[in-house]
Amino acid sequence: MTITTAELDASRKIWGDALVAVAKAYEADGIDGARAVAQGALDAAYGYNLGPVLFKPTLASGEQTFRTTVDGALAYFVGHSDDYPLDGGFGLKGWRTAEWTTAAHFIEGDVAMWMGWGMFTDKDGNVTKVDKTFGYKKDENGTLRIVLHHSSLPYQP
Repeated sequence: MTITTAELDASRKIWGDALVAVAKAYEADGIDGARAVAQGALDAAYGYNLGPVLFKPTLASGEQTFRTTVDGALAYFVGHSDDYPLDGGFGLKGWRTAEWTTAAHFIEGDVAMWMGWGMFTDKDGNVTKVDKTFGYKKDENGTLRIVLHHSSLPYQP
């Protein structure tokens, strides 16, 4: 069950499409709609079923910088959580497209890592460029799961 470059590319496309879907669900159906879409995306793409996921979101800080549980990840993407009061909902920011530029990737059997930039465009045409690293593992069904997700804004010297 070796991971392929095509699977890495498809995984990022699915992730970006899910981010856009969360934003559109929020606009159409409010927080409940966004939460349902985000929960489905987390269940489909992330490896929380395999154990803790090493997730460092772009806009998280302090004691809640790292999101090793699905509840922490969901709060990051849709906010509205008493347990994560600083989360504004990254997925709710009106995203319309996600594009990727690869710096490099590493594949060894059923484990792979990818690093590069994500460029996210909102409904007003504003682009946010984010440094991204994803680590993947195939589960027992051959599904590619995100087990590492590091995201940060580019360094501004």
